[in-house]
Amino acid sequence: MVDINKAQARLTAKKQELEDLSDLAAEARDPVALDQQSVGRLSRMDAMQQQAMNQATEQKRKRDLVRIEAAQRRLRDDEYGYCEECGEEIPDGRLAIDPMAEFCVNCAT
Repeated sequence: MVDINKAQARLTAKKQELEDLSDLAAEARDPVALDQQSVGRLSRMDAMQQQAMNQATEQKRKRDLVRIEAAQRRLRDDEYGYCEECGEEIPDGRLAIDPMAEFCVNCAT
């Protein structure tokens, strides 16, 4: 049986962590300046690659925030901790690692 309070605390902590990381990395996602006097061509290309990687990481954070909202909705509906595919209970160990888990290990693969 899932401990609802523990699950809510995990989800809240994960959401706060993602929001904090997003705030910290906001500047890294800003457009790269094209000032050729202060930055050489290779350095600018490297900066653009870093920017693209940071933007991709931010997209993953946004997907995880959506997953957290879905998990919180399942908590409210008393459906949290049960596999969306087969209906079996998801082990607490799996939920401790990924509190947004929607599927048991068997159905997730």
